[in-house]
Amino acid sequence: MIPLYPEIEPYATHSIEMEPLSNGIHHQVYVEECGNPEGIPIVFLHGGPGSGCRPQHRCYFAPDLYRIILFDQRGCGRSQPHGELENNTTSYLIADMETIRQQLNVDNWIIFGGSWGATLGLCYAQQHPEKVLAMILRGVFLGRQQDIDWVYAEGGASRLFPDAWHNLVKHLPLAEQKQPLKAYYQQLTHTDEVHQMAAAKTLQVWESTIVTLRDSEYQHDHTKEPGPLAHSRIQLHFALNQCFISDAAILDNLDSIKDIPTIIIHGRYDIVCPIQQSWELHQAWPETKFTIVPMAGHAAGEPALIDALIEATRNIGKQIQPHLNNPSA
Repeated sequence: MIPLYPEIEPYATHSIEMEPLSNGIHHQVYVEECGNPEGIPIVFLHGGPGSGCRPQHRCYFAPDLYRIILFDQRGCGRSQPHGELENNTTSYLIADMETIRQQLNVDNWIIFGGSWGATLGLCYAQQHPEKVLAMILRGVFLGRQQDIDWVYAEGGASRLFPDAWHNLVKHLPLAEQKQPLKAYYQQLTHTDEVHQMAAAKTLQVWESTIVTLRDSEYQHDHTKEPGPLAHSRIQLHFALNQCFISDAAILDNLDSIKDIPTIIIHGRYDIVCPIQQSWELHQAWPETKFTIVPMAGHAAGEPALIDALIEATRNIGKQIQPHLNNPSA
């Protein structure tokens, strides 16, 4: 078993001011840099949307090899305003990535993203393919309505976890139990904070129940979650708007990125993002390297997925480093 790299602290942090909102306040995006300032730039894209980065996310990369860049996407983690939905769409997140890249004087970088982070990474690469050295994508989420419904509508993951699904919807009116997203979104944006927190906690229980294959192998520490309310609010904001990308847009726009070296890693028993999504991506883009991890679910912290992800960062580093040191290589 390959362990994570040792815990590491950022050597630099930034709060980057974006455009003003209607109330005059600006989005402030938190960014941190770890590892080797002269290393291969790699940007970590967290999931959710809205989950934010955690210290463990710094530890998938050899700190002597990589310049590790992490940022909390709009409204979540250490970015401000917390839970803000205005100007919080996929196109704004892509623009934020370009602003971060330019302000940190990065010519191009490797994309490392899982779940929603893989979605954002693919969308960014399709708009800026010349800025992407390579991609490592875990537990791919394609952002289509069918992919959203699998998690948040009756008939998908609910069939595998009927008891957890029952607990998610039992307090809702019967007419809303098959499609509970709108009802939960109304609670998350309610003026009463008690309503908001209750809804966020119930959603968090559902999501944490389906995220891992074996609870005994991996227990996520929710006490360190940077803002469950903001996470849930932003996540449902994106889900109710089809992630602000047109249906099947990712699969329909692969030509511009087919020359980017890409590794796709997926747990065989991923319940959050079924492996069919990565399979479809690989079938449409056979140049990718596709690794199926047996006896693994969705969470990047599961031991088998840690093994695969660290092996991928090592292999990509070996592949990319000679070209950076000698562009003609």
